[in-house]
Amino acid sequence: MKKTLITSLLLSCTAVQASQLPLERLFAEPALSGTAPKSLSYSPDGSRITYLKGKAADATRLDLWQFQLKTGKHSVLVDSDTLVTGPEVLSDEEKARRERLRLFATGIVSYQWSKDGQALLFPLNGDLYYVDLKSGKSRKLTNTEAFETDAQISPKGRYVSFVREQNIYAIDLKTGKETQLTKDGQGNIKNGMAEFVAQEEMARMTGYWWSPDDSRIAFTQFDESKVAEVLRNEIYADEIKLYNQRYPYAGQHNVTIKLGVVSLQDPKVNWVDLGAEQDIYLPRVQWSEQPNTLTYQWQTRNQQLLELRAVDLSNNQQRVLIRETSNTWVNLHDDLHFLDDGRHYIWASERDGYKHLYLYDLKSTAVKQLTSGQWIVNDVNAIDEKNGFVYFTGRKDTPLEAHLYRVSLKGGELTRLTEAGASHATVVAKDGSGFLDTWSSVVSLPKVALRNAEGKVVTMLAENALTKAHPLTEYADGLVKPKFGTLKAKDGQTLHYRMFEPANKVAGKRYPVVVGVYGGPGAQRVTNSWSSKDLYFQYLAQNGFIVFQLDNRGSENRGKAFEDPIYKKLAVVEIEDQITGVEYLRSLSYVDPTKIGIYGHSYGGYMTIMAMLKAGDYFAAGVSGAPVTDWRLYDTHYTERYLGHPNDNAEGYEQSSVFPFVDGLKGKLLIYHGMADDNVLFTHSTKVFGALQSQGKLFEVMTYPGSKHAMFGQPVQTHLHKTITEFFERTLKAE
Repeated sequence: MKKTLITSLLLSCTAVQASQLPLERLFAEPALSGTAPKSLSYSPDGSRITYLKGKAADATRLDLWQFQLKTGKHSVLVDSDTLVTGPEVLSDEEKARRERLRLFATGIVSYQWSKDGQALLFPLNGDLYYVDLKSGKSRKLTNTEAFETDAQISPKGRYVSFVREQNIYAIDLKTGKETQLTKDGQGNIKNGMAEFVAQEEMARMTGYWWSPDDSRIAFTQFDESKVAEVLRNEIYADEIKLYNQRYPYAGQHNVTIKLGVVSLQDPKVNWVDLGAEQDIYLPRVQWSEQPNTLTYQWQTRNQQLLELRAVDLSNNQQRVLIRETSNTWVNLHDDLHFLDDGRHYIWASERDGYKHLYLYDLKSTAVKQLTSGQWIVNDVNAIDEKNGFVYFTGRKDTPLEAHLYRVSLKGGELTRLTEAGASHATVVAKDGSGFLDTWSSVVSLPKVALRNAEGKVVTMLAENALTKAHPLTEYADGLVKPKFGTLKAKDGQTLHYRMFEPANKVAGKRYPVVVGVYGGPGAQRVTNSWSSKDLYFQYLAQNGFIVFQLDNRGSENRGKAFEDPIYKKLAVVEIEDQITGVEYLRSLSYVDPTKIGIYGHSYGGYMTIMAMLKAGDYFAAGVSGAPVTDWRLYDTHYTERYLGHPNDNAEGYEQSSVFPFVDGLKGKLLIYHGMADDNVLFTHSTKVFGALQSQGKLFEVMTYPGSKHAMFGQPVQTHLHKTITEFFERTLKAE
């Protein structure tokens, strides 16, 4: 008989006694999660491939490694300990930024190349380090009590810029002279920084941008004095910390934002005229290849209009290049790419219902659609102008797998460069000569290879093979391959699902089911790719549970028609679709229809509570993690994108919250939440605690002092998953 996952973990781990929690190794050993090298990139001179990798003694402390193409050898390029040793001290701003990036490592967590590929810039411990690869020497560029953040090497490599105490600075690398470029950043005025919703919801982590000739910097300045100031508490095991935080609740004030341009020679700021309406968003700013042409994306508060505008800085004249409109919302993207010819640019649009690529002419209205069809482009990887190709990832073959494709700048047929049967994340060389491919399937660990322009393997960079030494090998045969399938939503759209079943089902026996759910926009769970989270589902399957996942309407990678049904009414079609999944499960002879549970975190936690309250006849038990319970308590950009403004959709907000439905709880409910969560505030859970108690509804609670939204850390993850497992064992298996 094959060993179960947990039995193997116990037998193979000499450091762990049998009496200890078997799940510990799942969350303590990165190799079990199928980790691959992080932050893969080509050096600018094309001589090496670099990536981040953990130390042997501490996998969470990262160094910069290289693979030299000439020698075919891996080696440490920069050891983080040669720059800074000991515990890192980070500013509150940097801690918050890393939490939003779900970045929990230490050491070298990011790096930048100089244009010539001969130097590297590292932000470490609040200071900046510049390493010259020729000499092997490092320079500490800053040495102040203040924290330097968002460091950048200028395009031509002459300067290093950064933000310090809400102002922008630049250091001349030749002379060592430091220049303060903005002077008025203080209090509620912040220069060169990304406001909360820009970081959290727009994936914009910076607030300044160099011109291509190193002469100027465009930057945002925001004033958050109108944003509600709330006293937020973070509860730790031995103390309570109080923070005054500016948080833009749905329907309330956002920051007031400005766009300026400052020269390194002239401290006077040239402010760009954004128009009379101030209640707007600036999700993207980007220079064209021409130093005098700056573009920015201007978005209305309701997110139904987005304009790509160009400013000629020689005369401050502006024109609108593109207008994107929607009756629901316009999704943001990072696929604006200016070509070196100075005339053309690539833009992505969902105007035909699916995200596709278009070639525009800056000097005319000419436009050519490069991709089309009922599938989506994910993002542009590279543009090879010399040979006339655009490389992009997309889902033409199946929405369950991401692949790299190539299309001519003249349009025409696509060429898929990656192999079917797996999902691929790629980094393409600037000249299109090859690409780095990280790929995996639901039952195959991530592998990394260098491939040529046609997709053929040149060399393997990370085999991740199941050797005798690999910690997954001993119980790999016990992992089950999930079944994939499709169902129909009420509006006729196709819903994809996957299901993990116990490997040795007993004929005639009915099994309990855990429905693993996220269900919210901007995410997809049913994919043919490896995920460390799936190991917990494997664990449940090996302990006699079926695990079922279905991507309901509103999920991403399926086009706007699949996303739009949630507009102005959340947890309606999403719950309908999850019920469709349960009805399918009930049709299976080996499923116990009275023992179906549901579990999710964040939006999945919200979905779990709503399912338990609105569909109690379908779900017997639920585990809700860090749930949103009242959308008026969540931020403007995310919430209003889907629900509109509270003043215009009061009924939608009310019916999308959990509180009108609390009397509908029939089954067993467990709610857990990190008590220092600064994303979905702990208040969301305490409010529903009170509401359920006022109705006399019994439920269970597990709180985690000091934990934020990601519930990071092996002890917390181990305890959490043990708690979830015990709950489902008790509620779904008990007679």
